[in-house]
Amino acid sequence: MSDQRFFSARLKMVESQIQYRGITNQRVLDAMLSVPRHCFVSKMYRDIAYEDHPIPIGWGQTISQPYIVALMSSLLDLSGNETVLEIGTGSGYQAAILSFLAKKVISIEFIPELYQAAKKVLRSLSITNVEVTCADGSNGYQQKAPYSGILVTAAAPEPPASLFDQLTPDGRMVIPVGGPGVQVLQVWAQENNSWQADSILPVAFVPLRGKAGWSDSDWC
Repeated sequence: MSDQRFFSARLKMVESQIQYRGITNQRVLDAMLSVPRHCFVSKMYRDIAYEDHPIPIGWGQTISQPYIVALMSSLLDLSGNETVLEIGTGSGYQAAILSFLAKKVISIEFIPELYQAAKKVLRSLSITNVEVTCADGSNGYQQKAPYSGILVTAAAPEPPASLFDQLTPDGRMVIPVGGPGVQVLQVWAQENNSWQADSILPVAFVPLRGKAGWSDSDWC
């Protein structure tokens, strides 16, 4: 595809997949239109980068369906001045979207090869407010806490308790919770000084790895 065809595909993606499904946050729509999704997949998948489904990125991982990326970003309800933690960098695409919505993004990736690839593509796009680290992020990243938002891009057995300690009192966490084939996207926020969850919709994510995530034997 030419640059113009990529832009046309991106515009169609925003209109037919994201706006059509009810995402109205203009900052999220602008971010989805601005970030070249095709740069975050291998060359063999670039012609389908803007289609309405996940795409493999290697090591058993995927780049999420565009609508899910937009929905999770919208659910954080960011104004632009926040520091946000992303757990599960993957391709780097979600971090790139968040870079348009927050002041600073800390993104943690468990798989070294994906960490290196994501850093490279983010650098090539001159995205400077995303800091990518290779570590076990299942319990968060205390070094840069607190965060106004935490976004987890892999399914957890339950929301790790340590993540709540790293959120600001008015912060929000978006996380898929559940096991193989049975997951729900949750949004956590404080109500009456306690953390409460809203369940948004069923989802299908790869498992969260690490101390607070799934083991190979439990995820099958």
